[in-house]
Amino acid sequence: MTLHLIKLCVGVDSVEDLREWQTERLAQLKKRGQKPELKHTTRMVPKRRDELLDGGSLFWVIKGYLAARQPLIDIRPFVDKEGVGRCHLVYGKDLILVSPRPRRAFQGWRYLTSKDAPPDVGKAGKAMPDKLRRELAELGLL
Repeated sequence: MTLHLIKLCVGVDSVEDLREWQTERLAQLKKRGQKPELKHTTRMVPKRRDELLDGGSLFWVIKGYLAARQPLIDIRPFVDKEGVGRCHLVYGKDLILVSPRPRRAFQGWRYLTSKDAPPDVGKAGKAMPDKLRRELAELGLL
């Protein structure tokens, strides 16, 4: 069964900001001769790895709303310079908008089942700014 992760996207005001940040990050990695891949470092290693890598995504919470997702590609545990176990969540470059859903702040990441995951936004929603998408979702119109 497919499982997803939810993660707060701290320091980003919109999906567009996230997209710009990721584009810049990939360019920096490429310029340094490193593999241009997107990854998030976390302290805890998800125990349900197989379910996450069976079509799962990393869902981003932006400004209190589930706003977008990116397909999970790999989960790579490692030990940092200080000897602390950590994990890289490696995810795809495709940033897929989802129907905005309110989500309170939390630490780390959380599992999200497929049945509880918001649906992807259709063509009409993709043309809207984040703020308008959130307002329409609050009114139950999206």
